[in-house]
Amino acid sequence: MHIADGMVSAPVCLAGYGLTGLMTWLSLKQIHRTSEPTQGVPKAALLTSAFFVASLIHIPVPPASVHLVLNGLMGVVLGDYAFPAVLIGLFFQAVMFGHGGLSTLGINAVIMGLPALIAAQIFRRGRWLLRRTPRWGLGCAAFGAGAIALALSVVLFSSIVIMNLPANLDATVERAAILTLGVAHIPLIFLEGIFTALLALFLDRVKPELLKEQT
Repeated sequence: MHIADGMVSAPVCLAGYGLTGLMTWLSLKQIHRTSEPTQGVPKAALLTSAFFVASLIHIPVPPASVHLVLNGLMGVVLGDYAFPAVLIGLFFQAVMFGHGGLSTLGINAVIMGLPALIAAQIFRRGRWLLRRTPRWGLGCAAFGAGAIALALSVVLFSSIVIMNLPANLDATVERAAILTLGVAHIPLIFLEGIFTALLALFLDRVKPELLKEQT
């Protein structure tokens, strides 16, 4: 679910880089407000690697592909570190494997990184609302974060592509292809929600400090 070079206009690419720069600055600002800003770097590196590898397991569905994204999981575990981690992962995906492109790196970072930050808030608030049943609340909050993050990414991707269809293309055919892509992601949305919930429950049992920032 990457927007490749040439799929959107130059102003959209520039707007993507502008939003990415702003969101990266805001994330780093929040990180530096913590007592130990570098404490989350090791797990951010680990999750960035997982995000990077997940994109290699994909099923082609023109005009893009269906694969694990894990941006919800990154939001759950990394919190404010999630957006920079997504950005770095996307950069290496573009440079090493041609997933997406450098001109569209900014817009791809927004598509996948913004939902990761939203997932962090969903997990934090959902866990607090269901605090009377800690394990159940943790699982439900993590499921919601994982599923909603991917769903938001699909909506953002589809909206941006539809709004930037070239005039010389058959818009009806292209919209049908994009709709097919969105439908193909529905099972994956639930799969990512379940995977995020199971991993969050596992981490809470064996190393709860990894989720401590999100309480």
